[in-house]
Amino acid sequence: MITQPYTQIELLSANGTVLRRVSTAPRRLPTDDEIPVIDLAPIDGSLEERKALASRIKAASENTGFFYIRNHGVPGELIQNSLMQAKTFFNQPLSEKMNIDFSASKVSAGYHEVGSTQVNHLKETFSMRYDSRIDPTCTDPNSALEQGRSRNDDDYIWKGTSRLPGFREVTVSFWESRLTLARKLVRIFALALGEREDYFDDITTHPGADALYIHYPGIPDVAADSDIDVGIGSHTDIQCFTLLWQDNSGGLQVLSAQDEWLDARPIEGTLVVNIGDFLQRLSNNRFKSTVHRVYNRQPDSRYSIPFFCGFNPEAVCKVVPSCVDDEHPPLYRPISCGDVCYEYSDQFGLLLSLVVASSAISTF
Repeated sequence: MITQPYTQIELLSANGTVLRRVSTAPRRLPTDDEIPVIDLAPIDGSLEERKALASRIKAASENTGFFYIRNHGVPGELIQNSLMQAKTFFNQPLSEKMNIDFSASKVSAGYHEVGSTQVNHLKETFSMRYDSRIDPTCTDPNSALEQGRSRNDDDYIWKGTSRLPGFREVTVSFWESRLTLARKLVRIFALALGEREDYFDDITTHPGADALYIHYPGIPDVAADSDIDVGIGSHTDIQCFTLLWQDNSGGLQVLSAQDEWLDARPIEGTLVVNIGDFLQRLSNNRFKSTVHRVYNRQPDSRYSIPFFCGFNPEAVCKVVPSCVDDEHPPLYRPISCGDVCYEYSDQFGLLLSLVVASSAISTF
């Protein structure tokens, strides 16, 4: 009998270093159960249709914690326009991009140059935060600003990109579209957890809604069979869940329940959804926040556009009642999404940046 060789990776979390066993076998394609493709069309259907959809999402969330969604309602033309804006932004001289350096932002939004994060030194990003003024559901943006419920920076990022035609308009439109989708998914997740679909409504009025453009510069000198981590290192995401659009370059890899790397290749017309640490926490570990990484082993640029969804930062949340019984007591204390992000940030010694995923050091 052949024994499967394993190694370990160190994940840095708010609770300290966590060791995770990982197979050294070559990455493989996932089965349909491991990372399913889920049709989201029923999300606007009847309650019974939404419950059936929630059942499929529940199964995916309890298995690998990753799934693709199609018919998600985000227009393909808007995605492509956003990609063009991302390319236009990153193609600027560094001096222009540094006009919105994140360190000068009140909320750590803006430009992170290559080498500016612990999670990955081989990417550059543009980031934006929740802003009540562009939230379609916010009826009183000024009140939200006064109460500190809007994480804007006095248009710092938009003033610094005003020379890029259409950049603000397209980027905001894409953010709004994904925020709308995220709120619909939160209701499906509530059903999947055995609660009313409006269970989380009161804590998604001004949620964590952080969006990035990410550019991975080409790495022409890295061999295809190299073990060097040249994308985002192994990590889990902090908030409730992530919506990800990735280009056709590939490179996203997900750690399976059997500790094997799965190749989550791009599928045309889909977004990738993955569970984050906070939703795993609220589900009492029923839902899986799964380790994943990005390998960019190609000479050309790679682009991805994630959207990180959390709850209202100050809302203290406990384990969902339907996930607790005599045999399964709550595994976590009540805490707010914002405090969890602060704990991660403190643990890593980083400036507060809600969209930075938990850092990791790979032993490959």
